[in-house]
Amino acid sequence: MMNKLLTELRRRNIFRVAGVYAVVGWVLAQAASVLETSIGLPLWFDGFVVATLLIGFPIAMLLAWAFEMTPEGVKRSEAVADADSAAAKPARTLDYVIIGGLVLVGALVIWQGTRTPSSILRQAQDEVGVATDNITPHPELVQGSEEAMSDQITDAASIAVLPFVDLSPNKDQEYFSDGIAEEILNVLVRVEALSVASRTSSFQFKGRDIGIPEIAQVLKVRHVLEGSVRKAGDTLRITAQLIDTSNDRHLWSQTYDRPLTAENIFIIQDEIATAIVKALSDTLGMTDAVDIKVAAPTENLTAYDLYLKARPLFQARTDLDKADALLIRALEQDPKFARAWEMRAAVQSLMNEYGYADTTAAEADRRSIAFADRAIALVPKSATAIAVKAKIRMDANQTFRGTYDYEDIIADFKKALEIEPRNASALTWLGITYINIGADGLASQTFEKCMEYEPFYVPCAINNYTFWSARGGDKRVLNAFRDRLGKGGSDVEDAPYGALSRLDEELAFMMAVNGSNLFGGWRRSGELYQAYKNLDGDHQDLIRDALLFASQNPDRDQSIIAELLTPIGYFENKGLVYDIWDPVYKNYRQSPQFKTRIKKSAVYDYWREHGFPPQCKPVGKNDFVCD
Repeated sequence: MMNKLLTELRRRNIFRVAGVYAVVGWVLAQAASVLETSIGLPLWFDGFVVATLLIGFPIAMLLAWAFEMTPEGVKRSEAVADADSAAAKPARTLDYVIIGGLVLVGALVIWQGTRTPSSILRQAQDEVGVATDNITPHPELVQGSEEAMSDQITDAASIAVLPFVDLSPNKDQEYFSDGIAEEILNVLVRVEALSVASRTSSFQFKGRDIGIPEIAQVLKVRHVLEGSVRKAGDTLRITAQLIDTSNDRHLWSQTYDRPLTAENIFIIQDEIATAIVKALSDTLGMTDAVDIKVAAPTENLTAYDLYLKARPLFQARTDLDKADALLIRALEQDPKFARAWEMRAAVQSLMNEYGYADTTAAEADRRSIAFADRAIALVPKSATAIAVKAKIRMDANQTFRGTYDYEDIIADFKKALEIEPRNASALTWLGITYINIGADGLASQTFEKCMEYEPFYVPCAINNYTFWSARGGDKRVLNAFRDRLGKGGSDVEDAPYGALSRLDEELAFMMAVNGSNLFGGWRRSGELYQAYKNLDGDHQDLIRDALLFASQNPDRDQSIIAELLTPIGYFENKGLVYDIWDPVYKNYRQSPQFKTRIKKSAVYDYWREHGFPPQCKPVGKNDFVCD
């Protein structure tokens, strides 16, 4: 019975038709996937083609059973005699071709299944034009063996979230794909059993053609999450995959095709985070299923999109006026978007500080507090808003715009960090506060923690190396400054001038002060370096000339110019003097102006209540002296 059936199937060419259909169908499915990406077809196109091929298969088999192609045309199979010997040889040749095609398809399917996820993503990057050619990996990333890599990984429950690749047709959604990856990272950070590499650490590999094992080695993590995002019209596709780099094993992967809505974006982020925790449940020591839920900060997709565009500008402290404009538009779309309010609160103060606004400091303070209060009214545990309000009071103390209790300021920073321990802005501002009151040990601990969480966060990095300049760590400061410049840091006006002068780094000092934002074009900048080498000399003529140059060039950074002149005798500086404990300010600390600053800035009141720092001591009931 079975032999008769097989004979009839062969006679009616069922096997041949099935083989040809499988080969041609596989080719069409691959072509559909490529066309979808390359010419921007809808996200459902490749799925539609595969579904059509699957539906068409049984129809093709029925037609092959009922009909047969002959030189005279299509005839019913019953009317066609058995093939004669003349036709047998060509038929056998066709069988060999079909078998060869099936073997090739099978081999390609197996090869695709064994490819590493990182190689698949790199191919996707190439298809959409992400430049990876002529990129030379840093030597640190290509040295060492697999054994060395495994030795460096200390936490099996560690993970890095890489920036997701933008696969959108116009390649203009990078801010969105970065934002999705960052949101997932922020969710994973809240899982106590999981050690998550910082955003700035993971994002340093963006656009670099470096393998996943090498990235894991540098970040000292065992697991890596990578993925891609594609927005096309009203449809969103997010693909994510989790890799165990200790054995290059693919632990989990998923593709999400959803309508493009704010709700779906956050649902997908929660689902990815939940899937990761479940995939690592044995490593994390979790036996119960974990379902992560995070409330969507807004239901307005346009508002969220504008917020994602503003966020990297705020984090980099660049184009802050553009960031503010984006946040204004976001809040017009959703006035209850607390995240946008808290970021706008921070941006008001920073725009004034970084020279992106013409408003007075008092007006910037007023706006910052008002916007922070809006955020807190919507979300009482808004860490950034709480930290911003503390920063405003800390800045006001230092610039004599008000007098506020430092104990309360520090308490608010700590409150913000209890809510969000990795908030880099809050850590940076708290570290500066500790410097202001001379609490060296606490400042060091705070900056080190900030660097641990976000080692490439610009304000944290600058404040950290500037702090060490005052503690006899000049070489450490120089290495940190050199490292920042080597990694693309362009904020040379924040150079550690005291350390550079003490280390006889004349060229670096001169290049920094001659920047277009400072003394570029002034003919006496060489004398300024010599004045730093002789702080006890009389430099009043040089100071007067420098102040005249600054007044004639109001576009220059007046606050940094004044700070540069303070070590050589300009003690009337009413602006911020960042680290007054640096040895370069030794004469300033002996001046009446310094004592006035300490008393007017509420630092002296804090000292009298909580104790004096090691570098200062009380004199009588109402005076003090500092080294």
